[in-house]
Amino acid sequence: MKAKGKSHVGTALALRWGDEPLEEAIIRNPLEIGAVTPENSLKWESVEPGRGNFTFEVADAHVNFALEHDLSLRCHTLVWHSQLAPWVEAGNYDNATLIEIMRSHIYTVAGRYKGRCKHWDVVNEALEEDGSWRESVFYKTIGEAFLPLAFKFAAEADPDAKLWYNDYNLEYDEVKTIETANLIDLIRSYGARIDGVGLQGHLVVESTPTQSNPTPSLEVLESALRRFTDKGVDVEYTEIDIRMNTPATPEKLEEQATQYNRVVTSCMNNDRCIGITLWGISDKHSWIPYTFEGEGAALAWDENFQKKPAYGGILQAIHDA
Repeated sequence: MKAKGKSHVGTALALRWGDEPLEEAIIRNPLEIGAVTPENSLKWESVEPGRGNFTFEVADAHVNFALEHDLSLRCHTLVWHSQLAPWVEAGNYDNATLIEIMRSHIYTVAGRYKGRCKHWDVVNEALEEDGSWRESVFYKTIGEAFLPLAFKFAAEADPDAKLWYNDYNLEYDEVKTIETANLIDLIRSYGARIDGVGLQGHLVVESTPTQSNPTPSLEVLESALRRFTDKGVDVEYTEIDIRMNTPATPEKLEEQATQYNRVVTSCMNNDRCIGITLWGISDKHSWIPYTFEGEGAALAWDENFQKKPAYGGILQAIHDA
């Protein structure tokens, strides 16, 4: 991947403290993984469970693991409606107070890891599927200004970090993609800086109970990336997994490999796509089966940490670029 001018192939990181030596060996292998995104340890509920009560032990362990193993670090995420500490919404804070809570959270968390996070997912999933604003506590209380304010605070807390907006289902180049591109203009209109848009890449091999549209064509994927890069920001597939109805079959696994190849090819074909991050190493620890009943087998290594056809699809896309 680096030889082709990209930054990395990355993975979500959830430390299991020695319980999965095969998984850790893959992550520590510089021929496999070059970047990590802490999967949950930097989210609001984990680092600020009570107002002003910051708990960094687990987050520190994930950040230190990355640095000790010379892995590029994407930090995730500062402002998100989900996995948000309940006190933030329960407090019924007014506009000024919630802005100060958000500022304090960003200053404290991004400030603690200043100079260590190469990238920050500043705001996650601010839009609904139809491109309208998600009715999060931040939007309902502060309005659209919460988004540029979050980017402003993040830039002040860690001026050298690349600042990203991150969301799902942007790959289909539909209304949500268009409205997300408009967020770039909104952020800039407030005088704030945005460096990239992360397309999560939670896709499906086939129609499932939770997602009717399989992975888009190469043409659609490339068009979606250009929505953002034409505005002068970088892109990355930040959380890739391509799930299927289980059990997996050889035919489904081959189709999955084709779709992984297509996604990675679209990145390789865009000069401002910096790389890809898989949302985990092995199907054994994927979030998919626990969230979407009857779906899974979404990653590049199976439950026994053996490479699946998907791994070959990714590698071939890189080689062919």
